[in-house]
Amino acid sequence: MMSGESEKKKKGPRKLERHFKGVSNHRRIQILLLVAEHSGIALGDIADAVKGNMKTISEHTRRLMLAGLIEKTYAGLSVEHKLTPYGRQFVAFINTFSNS
Repeated sequence: MMSGESEKKKKGPRKLERHFKGVSNHRRIQILLLVAEHSGIALGDIADAVKGNMKTISEHTRRLMLAGLIEKTYAGLSVEHKLTPYGRQFVAFINTFSNS
């Protein structure tokens, strides 16, 4: 592989910042870990599990989605939440970091 190709795959500081800002809140970290355990979890179930206000939890999931860490799938009136590949990497990082 040529050196130019490996540089294209490397994320720049601004893209990294977007991901890190996505988890720069204890509630969003809690939500990310919950979605990792329960793929496809609905917003109401997230709010119940973390004992949070639906509107606030909705904003947190929106920020996680904008950060590229979770994806939302609309199923009728329900919204299901799943990790993206980057979300899975962040969960692995969080688990490693919290256990060290």
